[in-house]
Amino acid sequence: MTVYLDHAATTPLRPEAREAWLAASAQTGNASSIHRAGQNAKRMLAEARERLAAVLDCDAVEVVFTSGGTESINTALKGLWWARPAGAGRIALPDGEHHATLEVADWLHRQEGADVTAVPLDHVGRILPDAFAAALAGPAAAPAGSRPAAPVRGGSPAAAPSGPRSAAAVATALVANNEVGTINDAAALAQTAAAARVPLHLDAVAAFGHVPMSFRQWRADAAGPVGLVALSVSAHKIGGPVGVGALVVSRAATPTPLLQGGGQQRGLRPGTQDVAGACAFAVAAELAAAERAAEAVRLVALRDRLVRGIHATVPDATLLGDPTDRLPGNAHVLFAGALGETLLFVLDRADVCASTGSACQAGIPEPSHVVAAMGRTDAEARQVLRFTLGRTSTDADVDEVLAALPAAVARARAAAPR
Repeated sequence: MTVYLDHAATTPLRPEAREAWLAASAQTGNASSIHRAGQNAKRMLAEARERLAAVLDCDAVEVVFTSGGTESINTALKGLWWARPAGAGRIALPDGEHHATLEVADWLHRQEGADVTAVPLDHVGRILPDAFAAALAGPAAAPAGSRPAAPVRGGSPAAAPSGPRSAAAVATALVANNEVGTINDAAALAQTAAAARVPLHLDAVAAFGHVPMSFRQWRADAAGPVGLVALSVSAHKIGGPVGVGALVVSRAATPTPLLQGGGQQRGLRPGTQDVAGACAFAVAAELAAAERAAEAVRLVALRDRLVRGIHATVPDATLLGDPTDRLPGNAHVLFAGALGETLLFVLDRADVCASTGSACQAGIPEPSHVVAAMGRTDAEARQVLRFTLGRTSTDADVDEVLAALPAAVARARAAAPR
């Protein structure tokens, strides 16, 4: 039987979400139609939006349904960039962001001339608060350790601003790092952005369902289109269907939409809406929120048992990320001398599914940019494996991994180039 420890990539569909999707799919009607069937679809969509908004602690009108995290991030960053005030020309971008964010920033640099000010991480993968604040600031010299962001797959690095610089046009940050699991202080990042009068997008895709989350509290008393104005989440990370996500957009913000036509969802995501997907997402979100605290305790115990077992069987293995303030099911481990992709292949032959990092890189093995941003070498950035446990993970799964891992590491080390 396959042991699935890649819940950060996607997690099994909840039976309740499946049933909600099937029930909604059995109803015919376009939520934009004015006849009875259309109004029934509109009602189901409105209820799903209200239920998801209650979980995220925002207003229902602020929930914009999308096709997933990547679309949400694109909508937020491009939309906020295009709506920026005159004279604002920079994006503040932490080094360890998800590739969906990195590649949007790179596209904005190449196509729109955006300057990208990088924000360094500390040795456990946390965004450095002082560097983040400096990257948002108005006229000032670049902070120590700040630099133009690295290119993404062949892109050109952003040119460093010369002389005095304006405040950032847009800032973005992960609530929790999707690779190493380290949790950032979202409220503090939002407060920093509000103080700097900069609109902030938070990528909460990896954190949703695992970290207490309140858009309203994180936005706090920010006035106008600054501070936290957008937050991305995705259904399939919490047991909802693939192809459904949401972007929370503050009432105070008016990003420029990516698409035109129809005017649905405040005009930010026009087109016929996926009622069934929204209903399934709402059910999955409510269940994840209800079980979050108890499930976190269970997953931390399982994860810590896995980490102890790894250290016992592969003593020189190193846990990366914050040792305690991390996503409960995340164990990101450096196996010196063993290529991550080789380990992945050997473990897969032993019916163990893990990951070398983000699942959104088109299957191309690359050194982890997150590990490199934490100060590790390029060689070390190729020697990592990410185990992520979830709702269906058991003690038996941990036993299977620990039984297969020592031989897998030995084979991967033996196969490594000299």
